Amino acid sequence: MSMLATVLILLVALLHLGFLVLEMFLWTRPAGLKVFRQSQAQAEQSRVLAANQGLYNGFLAAGLVWAAISARSDVALFFLGCVVVAGAYGAATVSRRIFFVQGVPALVAIAAVCLG
Repeated sequence: MSMLATVLILLVALLHLGFLVLEMFLWTRPAGLKVFRQSQAQAEQSRVLAANQGLYNGFLAAGLVWAAISARSDVALFFLGCVVVAGAYGAATVSRRIFFVQGVPALVAIAAVCLG
């Protein structure tokens, strides 16, 4: 796997670690409220669901780090594909913005893995 592909994979992993922190620890705080454009009441009602979602983002990040460290393209493509699907689902059900924040970086990393 090329150095560019590895760096892009790690950047996508870093994004998902950031999502983990936002969803598990900052969901009801000002940063989380601003990023996810919700009220305090909405955040309190969905807090447990958000933490669960954050945990899954952590698993995606772990898989991407594993792929980068092991230099396994098959593992990288699997986890990047999962990210693209999650981004597409988020775009279809919540906001198109999710695809640009989550899906596009993963697609760029997929291209780098395939070209490298």
